[in-house]
Amino acid sequence: MATENFKTYNTIKDIVLDAVSMYSGDVAFRVKTKAGKNPEYKDYTYTEFKENLDAMGTALYDAGLQGKRMAIIGRNQYHYVVTHVACLMGGIVSVPIDKELPLQEMEDSLVRAEVDAIMFDVKYVDAINEIKAKGKTSIKNYYCMNDSEAGFTSAEELISRGRSLIAEGKREFIDFEADPASMAILLFTSGTTSKSKAVMLSNHGLAVNVSDLLYTEVFEEHSTNIAFLPYHHILGGTGMIFAIGDGMRTVFSDGIRYIKQNLSEYNVTFFLGVPALIDKMYDQVEKGIEKQGKTKAVAFAKKLSKFLLFFHIDIRRKLFKDVIKQLGGELRYIISGGAPLSARVASGFHDLGIEIYQGYGLTETSPVLVAENYQHSKPGTIGVALPHVTAEMKDLDENGIGELCVKAPNVMIGYYKNPELTAEVIDSDGWFHTGDLGFMDKQGYITLTGRKKDMIVLKNGKKAFPEEIEMLLLAIPGVIDAFVYGEPIDGDVTDPKVACEIQYDLKSCLEAYGELANDESALRETIWNAIKEVNTTLPHYKRVTELYLTTDAFIKTTSLKTKRKEELAKVLKAKGLA
Repeated sequence: MATENFKTYNTIKDIVLDAVSMYSGDVAFRVKTKAGKNPEYKDYTYTEFKENLDAMGTALYDAGLQGKRMAIIGRNQYHYVVTHVACLMGGIVSVPIDKELPLQEMEDSLVRAEVDAIMFDVKYVDAINEIKAKGKTSIKNYYCMNDSEAGFTSAEELISRGRSLIAEGKREFIDFEADPASMAILLFTSGTTSKSKAVMLSNHGLAVNVSDLLYTEVFEEHSTNIAFLPYHHILGGTGMIFAIGDGMRTVFSDGIRYIKQNLSEYNVTFFLGVPALIDKMYDQVEKGIEKQGKTKAVAFAKKLSKFLLFFHIDIRRKLFKDVIKQLGGELRYIISGGAPLSARVASGFHDLGIEIYQGYGLTETSPVLVAENYQHSKPGTIGVALPHVTAEMKDLDENGIGELCVKAPNVMIGYYKNPELTAEVIDSDGWFHTGDLGFMDKQGYITLTGRKKDMIVLKNGKKAFPEEIEMLLLAIPGVIDAFVYGEPIDGDVTDPKVACEIQYDLKSCLEAYGELANDESALRETIWNAIKEVNTTLPHYKRVTELYLTTDAFIKTTSLKTKRKEELAKVLKAKGLA
């Protein structure tokens, strides 16, 4: 895609200044200040947001943090944004830390990142006090995001201090211009601390990725974005800057239990999330339709709307107004990232008049490389490469499947203090190897088949891709998670069979299969018969030949991805094979 027809930003500061110039009086953030039956809110316009950024940055400079590193730990909230963006604008490296990490891993991350200061949510004050008392980190400045009795300087106190300094003529932060090539974010990938990689992302790479997204993903003006995806997740962090650059009003969720309420409360029109959450949202919609006894009526209405769409007559949102009310009534756009999205959910939302697009990328690529939009969408694919991304499928096999490799400004600087590991993924010609396998058609649409490291290579040389099969198994009623793996035959790891572990939900199985769900043997046979139906849609060598059934949750990262190596060890041990 050509890049000469749109504005490419050089740094995050450029994006912020442009947004403030274009949307100065618009609401940038709406913050709930009082919960309950009569909630109260505080709005921050883009101009006020910029004033808060300048004040925060000026106070941090006064504390000696220019050119230093600031860790941020906490729930998504306004002062998280102010701290993070002020760091990006002022040459302070932001180090977002996963708030769900166990204490030891949180401490190890702070030590590895060599941070000088930390901004934390009061909810985690006990953990921070314990880390501080142990004295293993290099942290000298401790700040609390919230107004609290925690005994630490709060974010608001920093902003107040910064305002006073600006009034005295302190302009070092306001006038600072970041080096585009400099490290702006140091971010840990998902996984245990011993295995997680510290990724160095540049200011320019982040800015270019947001530039691409602003050009590619076009939404209505004055959209309302709910910041649900955690900001320590790179997609959530980049989504934060995208929403600012697009002039959106951002609101904050009260938690996963309140997502439906928050969608309605704030009239949310735009949502960025992961498939695990988006699937649950769609399941709730379907259950609502079924509960109202409207399943047949909605199915007929979908056929009618599809017929009219063929003639460019779109009545979906009018036709399904009551259904959309289950999602607040105003939701128009969903972007899904972090994992593959099921075709059933994608088409289901589209049929209702809610456009849903997939994005693909990695922490190492700031993160988005490939995305769908209203002009580029093809079922079964993840879309086309973003404007500044050059993508190729390398080392093609006999079926035309190869590894997706890219060159792009948003590719990381490298892994922190690990040049050997960096060289494993960025080759001498500058290609970043994603580790994902797939193919690209003549129009540039990319289809992924699975992770290179998770591929099951059979004795006959054929290859099966777990993720591809898992997506099909997840459509079986009662199944809430699926894990496909290669199980050694008679202990021979070079001769695996395709096996699966299925996590089921008894309540859902009772709804789907009736009382037989209470009979473990009968339930197993029912699910196995459903798997055999799935097998009929697959080539013989990809068919599942072994089932392990459980109600136990899979071992997950904090971003809800299955830890495949650990889960495999758990299953083999449970089956007496390890």
